[in-house]
Parts: sequence; structure tokens; C-alpha cells
Amino acid sequence: MAQSGSQEGPLLSGVALRYASALFELAREANAVEAVAGDLARFDQLIRGSEDLQRLIQNPIFTAEEQSNAIGAILDKAGISGLAGNFIRLVASKRRLFALPDMIRAFQNLVSDAKGIVRAQVTLAEAPSDTVLNEIKAALRDVAKADVALDVKIDPSLIGGLIVKMGSRMVDASVRTKLNSIRLAMKEVR
Repeated sequence: MAQSGSQEGPLLSGVALRYASALFELAREANAVEAVAGDLARFDQLIRGSEDLQRLIQNPIFTAEEQSNAIGAILDKAGISGLAGNFIRLVASKRRLFALPDMIRAFQNLVSDAKGIVRAQVTLAEAPSDTVLNEIKAALRDVAKADVALDVKIDPSLIGGLIVKMGSRMVDASVRTKLNSIRLAMKEVR
């Protein structure tokens, strides 16, 4: 996604939301929302775990046929079929694989909204223990007054602490940000 003020970000979000909404409606009609959500989550893990798969979905040099064939083989091997498998195959045939991670996120958000669950993105310097995750979840549940689903990201550049994004709110309690604030304050003192 572009972050330099171009129109790619909102356009991509619109495409992702349209596809995700259509899939959500189909899954709801088929009473298969949980199955589709599980399959999409598994495929998202495959994307995150494979640089080759990331290149395949992001690189426009591959033809629609090459992408479709490769995605078909991956889906077959992973055992992802039904609505989720057909959806991913459709996305590949329409040359929209570059937006698939955003489509999956948008679908997860629709599922969470339907269940009354608030999604929060938590970025930490290192992988947290289950105890720490449960404490974060409990604190956010108290703030949101609803169940919370966490999307955890690891960013070693934070040094320590965490950044939490929930809805339109963001709390940055990272060591990196605190050090930058001290650095800025020291420059002002001079």
C-alpha cells in the first residue's frame, strides 16, 4: 500500500472490502462463515510464511494463468476448498491477488463485527507469552466494553513496550517513541 498520499490506499481498501463483503454474504447464506474464516486464516498464514508466495501475489510479472495454476496447486496441497478456495481462485483469475491479504483482513473484520468483537492491532518488540497476551486482551476488553480479537505483529525496532491500534484510537507506549521524545526534548534544551 502506498503511504505517500496517493490514491492506492483507499482504492485498495475499497476493492478489498467489496470482495470481502461479497464473500461474507455468500458464506452467511451457506451458513459457512466460520469455515471460510478458518480457511482464509490458514491461507493468510501460508502467505506470511512464504516469501515465494508473497512474490507470487505481489508481482505483476506473472500472468493470470501462472498465478491461477500456482494458487490452485497451493490450495489443493493445503486442503482449502469450498467457498474460500473458490474465492481465492476467483481473485487469482481476476488478477487481484495483490489485494488478497487486505481482502482476508476485511473479511475477518466483517466476521468480528457480526459477532460484536472489536479488533485490535498490537505491535510488540518480541513475541509475547500467552500470559502477556491475555493481560493485553483483558485490558482492551475493559476499554472496548466488548470481546477483543488481537492481531499481533512483531517489530524489533520498537526496542520494548507496545503500540495498540483499536478502531480510531492508537496508544504508542514503545521504548523507541519514548527515546525519540527524549531526543527531541534534549534538542530543544540546547
